[in-house]
Amino acid sequence: MTQRKPPGMGFESWIDRQIREAQDRGEFDDLPGAGKPLPGAGEPLEEDWWIRKKVREEEGTTGVPPSLLLRKQAETARARALAAETDTEARAIMDEVNARILDALRKPLSGPPLNLMPFDVDELLRERKGTSRDR
Repeated sequence: MTQRKPPGMGFESWIDRQIREAQDRGEFDDLPGAGKPLPGAGEPLEEDWWIRKKVREEEGTTGVPPSLLLRKQAETARARALAAETDTEARAIMDEVNARILDALRKPLSGPPLNLMPFDVDELLRERKGTSRDR
């Protein structure tokens, strides 16, 4: 446990002592990335770089408001339906995401406005006709 700074001791010397004692105990040995350059060192940082990095690491799902997550799921479902083997499979994918969208419209999700309406499944099926195997 970290101790309190002794009265009369400057912060810098107190912190330096804490670090030195931890080094002596070996608490910094074998850390991941030891001896390697820091990722992105020397590159300019974008605004909110740390948020973007966290979202990439968590594949865009952790900490994302439910309304934004549903938008992403709807986009993914549409792509999956367009690539589905059969119209039946495509319809099942879209029916599932449409049910989630309707539920979210009835009981609003937290986060930014959903700005999403259920998909027109018949329109999507017409759109995929060029690639469908079971026309």
